[in-house]
Amino acid sequence: MANLGFGLIGTGFMGRTHAIALRSVATVFSGIQPPRLVSVADADSDRASRAARSLGFERSTGDWTGLLDDPAVDVIDICAPNHLHYPMSLAALKAGKHVYCEKPLALGVDEAAELASVARNSGLVHAIGLNYTTNPLIQEAREIVAAGEIGDPVSFTGRYFEDYMASRDVPFTWRCDRSLAGSGALADLGSHLINMLHFLLGRPRRLTGDCRTVITARRDASTGRQRAVENEDIARAIIELETGLPATMEISRVATGYKCGLQFEIFGTGGSIAFDQERMNELRLYDAEQKPARAGYKTILAGPAHPDYGAFCPAPGHGLGINDLKVIEVRNLLRGIEHGEPFQPDFEEGLRVQQVMAAIEQSSAERAWVDLDWSVTGRRP
Repeated sequence: MANLGFGLIGTGFMGRTHAIALRSVATVFSGIQPPRLVSVADADSDRASRAARSLGFERSTGDWTGLLDDPAVDVIDICAPNHLHYPMSLAALKAGKHVYCEKPLALGVDEAAELASVARNSGLVHAIGLNYTTNPLIQEAREIVAAGEIGDPVSFTGRYFEDYMASRDVPFTWRCDRSLAGSGALADLGSHLINMLHFLLGRPRRLTGDCRTVITARRDASTGRQRAVENEDIARAIIELETGLPATMEISRVATGYKCGLQFEIFGTGGSIAFDQERMNELRLYDAEQKPARAGYKTILAGPAHPDYGAFCPAPGHGLGINDLKVIEVRNLLRGIEHGEPFQPDFEEGLRVQQVMAAIEQSSAERAWVDLDWSVTGRRP
């Protein structure tokens, strides 16, 4: 297949991360045709021009809609704020472009359902950027659970803690505006944790949730006035999976001291596993059959014995980074397009994540358990 042309929308942190992955993927993985970095779009045309020069794109534009009619662009890569994910993805699919969209898929279930339906009927590859599950050690964790190496799973405990909004001095941003961000900590952090649960153990059947806004007002940098925060800082959920397995989640963007605290434990009848994204090259494994005097967790270090790690480094224990996970994600996307294979996680998973987030918010508002309806697969376009 000829080199696929990418049109990137958004030049912030995540846009730069995508660009790094696009430029690195063919160097890291053999047999991959290097993608062509055709155009980068930003609402500020000067910023787009600077990004094109620094990130290696052929050209830039201040109008993202121009990418839709550009015959050199095969893939629309969306790294814009949350409220733009739905209209941009929908327009890209209708223009016949493959779509690579950052999470969350949309602001609500109705938008996500429509995107999933359009994507399903399009024949195009549709990818959502939930890249933590590409970690070779997360793949190993899934294999450990599936193979019964910790016995029958008993429970899942998950957390995603960060402190980027822990200080009251952090100003009001679009992430605090429901019309632009949707939910708060749930959309930004919880989406990853929910996807992790789905990947490792499956979907929720019912849940009860609680959402709290800890810092209820923040200074608007443009006006200097206090502005009400419209979404949650903390979300919690008690979950029953379709298998009957119990799970708990806690998500916080005001967890002082945590920078990327995506963590989980899975306890089983014969052992347990534990993971912490701040130590993303370590997986802890406990075997219940150990001699009592020597019992304890074993630390598994990432190495070339774990698929995909070896493409980056031949030596174990040296470690991968967050940008490397994006490189793996882009490799999966390119393979999906070239071979006509479904990409995971796709827009269907984006919808499932959106449904869980909505159920947590609904439960919090109603102070009641909420059943998940997985028959909601999207309305017809």
